[in-house]
Amino acid sequence: MVKERYTRFKDISVSERILNTVFLLTIGLGYLAALANMYYTHQGLDGKAGLSVEDVVISYHGSNNQTRLGTAINGIMRSNLRYMSDKDVILQWIQHGADEPEYNEKIAPILNRDCVICHTPSVNPSLPDLTHYATVFEVAHAGGATIPTLVRVSHIHLFGIAFILFFIGKIFLLCDLNVYVKRVAVVIPFAAMLLDVVSWFITKEISSFAYVVIFSGALMGLSMGLQILLSIYQMWFYSRKITDS
Repeated sequence: MVKERYTRFKDISVSERILNTVFLLTIGLGYLAALANMYYTHQGLDGKAGLSVEDVVISYHGSNNQTRLGTAINGIMRSNLRYMSDKDVILQWIQHGADEPEYNEKIAPILNRDCVICHTPSVNPSLPDLTHYATVFEVAHAGGATIPTLVRVSHIHLFGIAFILFFIGKIFLLCDLNVYVKRVAVVIPFAAMLLDVVSWFITKEISSFAYVVIFSGALMGLSMGLQILLSIYQMWFYSRKITDS
């Protein structure tokens, strides 16, 4: 009986190694850019510089004493306003009940000038939509991200990242490692991604689950990064040692 021979990095051509490597490096850089985008999306919501657990709580659960829009205007978004007096205009509008006539007269011109360049679903679906009164009204009241927003972001997140993890995993399976280690390793980032998305919805109701959001996101990134680094190492260094021996 002939034992089945599985392909490893030492068995693939140089062209395949180059293709796999540039793919993994591009995905790695893309993930770093995603982390930067996440940082600038969530940091400063508590009015302090840097990303904190409180920022995550405000993003998903909301603030007990301020709306998401008010918190952002007092924090991260304040520097984006062309005129600092516009901050008081927006805060007063929120305090007066955030009605539509005043929005059309005073608030929409400010947001259209200074905010919608980023806060547009087609540009960045992870940010609140500030292009229409209905969506601005959602963040002008106490509470974190709405269920429709979480559903929209989560389905994009799941579809997009699942494909990325699949192709990274397919390449990682060519590593010369214990088969059980590889089986566990390829499952971890998928499980972390699912936990991350589920924890968004739970954090909306239970603020302490913000720690799970941070943990699951870190676990997914770490496991994916290790797969990328180990795959590149075995393609160009470890596999070469085996071939030369």
